[in-house]
Amino acid sequence: MKKTLLLSILFLCASITAQTFDVTTITQSGSNESRINIVILSDGYQSTELNQFITDATNFSNALFAETPYKEYKNYFNVHAIKVPSNESGANHPGTATDESTSNNQPSITVDNYFESTFDAFDIHRLLVSNNTKVLSVLANNFPTYDIVLVLVNSPYYGGSGGQIAVASLHTSANQIAIHELGHSFVNLIDEYYPGDSYTREGINMTQETNPANVKWKNWINQNGVGIYPYGTTGNAASWYKPHQNCKMQYLNKSFCPVCTEATIEQIHSMTSPIDSYTPENTGTIDLTEPLDFNVNTIAPLPNTLKITWTLNGTVINNEDFSVSITKDDLISGDNQLLATIKDQSALLKVDNHETTHFSTTLWTINPSTLSIDDISTNSFKINLSPNPTPGILYFDVTGKNENYTVSIKDISGKQLILKNINNLEKRPQVQLTDLPAGIYFINFSFENGTQVSKKIIKE
Repeated sequence: MKKTLLLSILFLCASITAQTFDVTTITQSGSNESRINIVILSDGYQSTELNQFITDATNFSNALFAETPYKEYKNYFNVHAIKVPSNESGANHPGTATDESTSNNQPSITVDNYFESTFDAFDIHRLLVSNNTKVLSVLANNFPTYDIVLVLVNSPYYGGSGGQIAVASLHTSANQIAIHELGHSFVNLIDEYYPGDSYTREGINMTQETNPANVKWKNWINQNGVGIYPYGTTGNAASWYKPHQNCKMQYLNKSFCPVCTEATIEQIHSMTSPIDSYTPENTGTIDLTEPLDFNVNTIAPLPNTLKITWTLNGTVINNEDFSVSITKDDLISGDNQLLATIKDQSALLKVDNHETTHFSTTLWTINPSTLSIDDISTNSFKINLSPNPTPGILYFDVTGKNENYTVSIKDISGKQLILKNINNLEKRPQVQLTDLPAGIYFINFSFENGTQVSKKIIKE
């Protein structure tokens, strides 16, 4: 009897895990492989309400891309929605939080929703969370190439959360709540209202450093309201500091402060290359009886703050146009190297050594003697992770980089858990995650030339 029951449970779990749902594309800026994919999932929407979910998801997308810096970097994102039906509408509300007086008389209710979204999480009424295991399972089976995840919960009451997965209700401030929560889950920003003693830590926008010359946001001090402001005047709050007094990470309906804006752009830079394509894209025979055209197609910010520099054999030949023409007379005997370098010169960035860490290049090796392009290389390298999610061992493959690098594993708070040096010649490098609890982590790759890349991983 126990064996029969166990087999039935296993079959049921397998069926749930493999369940697929309709995916609707809301915004498609480019291929899913070359863009940051935002995936929005529905919870507490019955089948008859899923068209309304698409409307709600579209409204969120429009609101997000009306905010700096997302509006400037809209072309770097795709937005998709997964229509997951629930048996009942709404969200659970046990009514048991110690701060229940803040609920504005929200009725207690039990709802049969797919992701088990509930208010009163961790004894905080407005903390609305979903079952992450179920969310990750649906993502794995319906849109595994996701980068940012938001669960929209069909409830009119105020609530949301960041953490591993962003969650937001449909309160009148829903879009603002969701954008704030993405600050946590996508950029790893910290609240700029005092989050409580147990949530304090060194982070992008929180510190105990008070020296203006050493604070993380030193390049922004005394500009656009940036300073070193205490979270409070008494207790532990008085020993922690934030960069601004009017940021979206503190108040809804405000803009991200310069420090949080910069951090968001840096996260975008770390996840995708501004080079979308280039021509010629293949090696082979060339005809030099006529000028040979070279072109780089980029993912342009709005306005376009990308700067291109073309060098031929180390000499700058053009720093304005995204295409150049080369004639036979421009070339020397033997191998010639034509290099296109793309850098983002946005005024929203004041990062030390930014142009040496975040840039993209395409290099053509041209030989007029053999009338051929012998090699094409790019530093827009690729990092493949597998399996992701992983039960224990994570393998990674780095292509387009011929240098040693360091791999570190960090939790969502930014705490480093694993550090490993990798030799470029090592075949199928791996990192062991067996001892880590299930959840979302970040794997960071640091290369010898200063390039850094961060990717999200899931430990089952």
